[in-house]
Amino acid sequence: MSGTATPHTDIRSTGWISRLPAPLRPYALLARLDRPIGTWLLFLPGAWGILLPGAEGATSPLERVRLLVLFGIGSLVMRSAGCVVNDMWDRDIDRQVTRTAGRPLASGALRMRHAALFLLLLLLIGLSILLQLNPLTQLLGASSLILVGLYPLAKRFTWWPQLVMGFTFGFGAPMGYAAMADRCDMTQVLLYSATILWQLGFDTIYGFQDMDDDARIGVKSTSLLWQGRAREFVGVCYAAAGLAFLGAGFLAHTGIGFYPVALFCIALLLKQAVSVNPQDPRLCLIQFRANRDIGVGFALACLAGLVW
Repeated sequence: MSGTATPHTDIRSTGWISRLPAPLRPYALLARLDRPIGTWLLFLPGAWGILLPGAEGATSPLERVRLLVLFGIGSLVMRSAGCVVNDMWDRDIDRQVTRTAGRPLASGALRMRHAALFLLLLLLIGLSILLQLNPLTQLLGASSLILVGLYPLAKRFTWWPQLVMGFTFGFGAPMGYAAMADRCDMTQVLLYSATILWQLGFDTIYGFQDMDDDARIGVKSTSLLWQGRAREFVGVCYAAAGLAFLGAGFLAHTGIGFYPVALFCIALLLKQAVSVNPQDPRLCLIQFRANRDIGVGFALACLAGLVW
């Protein structure tokens, strides 16, 4: 595998990955350990759920910290597991896409049996973390595996795989809320909705990088579907996500400090929507990555609501 990046992508085998023992490098790349952005985007909605409920929750600050640590480790493990599942399903498609042709299964660096054993190990680690949470969160966590398994099929049968990704990657939000509050309610529904819409927006931007290859091989996506009205579509997604997030904060009776920080983050999202350009893959990657910082900003909004 080349040590340089494919144009307009962040796939690399250089850096700390290159210092791993040779047999471990393909597994690190399969798990996307060289690209922590995905782990962040999986973890942050869970952090929102843990930090949001504010005065309604009876959880101590120390318990919130414990949950954040568990969700951080769990996000790393389960994001890795999701990448393995995705690449097992998509290895034939990945070989035909410039950005993904170097992935370990697509390139032949690993075989399916290697990926299956690695996936089993990751799931066992994830289970050990899940068992440290309350029964409601355990139930939600187990049900999320259905979405993890089905997500790679979405691009074959629907124009909305990014929406399915939002349901899948955003599941940390209801899990984090349930882990903290030990209940399900409308606050949780709005928080999950905000996460789904946010991720639908930024994953559509991410998908603009692959439009030529996707069209050539017949893969469907919201990026292809909405490329002609990209700014309007992403803008609607982000605006609706912002409204749902504000609604969740309101129902959770969060402190007044929540709102100015949340509104600032929503403004950043809308600014991104206005400037999105499907014909500029490099810009699309930059905008996609920027959502990590915006997601951290939303977490800070929840924290500000707690502290205020």
